[in-house]
Amino acid sequence: MKKIEAIIRKTKFEDVKEALLAADIDWFEYHDCHGIGQSRQERIYRGVVYSTDMIERMHITIICRDMLLENTVKVILESGNTGNVGDGRIFISEVLDCYSIRTGEHGDTVLRDKK
Repeated sequence: MKKIEAIIRKTKFEDVKEALLAADIDWFEYHDCHGIGQSRQERIYRGVVYSTDMIERMHITIICRDMLLENTVKVILESGNTGNVGDGRIFISEVLDCYSIRTGEHGDTVLRDKK
């Protein structure tokens, strides 16, 4: 099993969500997050200087079987891409085990697989 964590532009979240659902990836967790990127700029609005180094993003977490990893990453890459700096990152890590709290069963069979 793999854990996919994607940090994407907030403006691309709906596109990524719809693409994941269309690809039958129907369980994921998401939340708002803030980060600091490489770009350091200051904007002036009505004489007040604002820093733009804090960036609003969405953090998506997906746990999937190994066989679904490549397709899931592909969907996020295609739907989250604007071609500009700051599109985000995808991190993949190994999941050692998974348990169903209701039934007590464990392993990747706990993850529902429509395919």
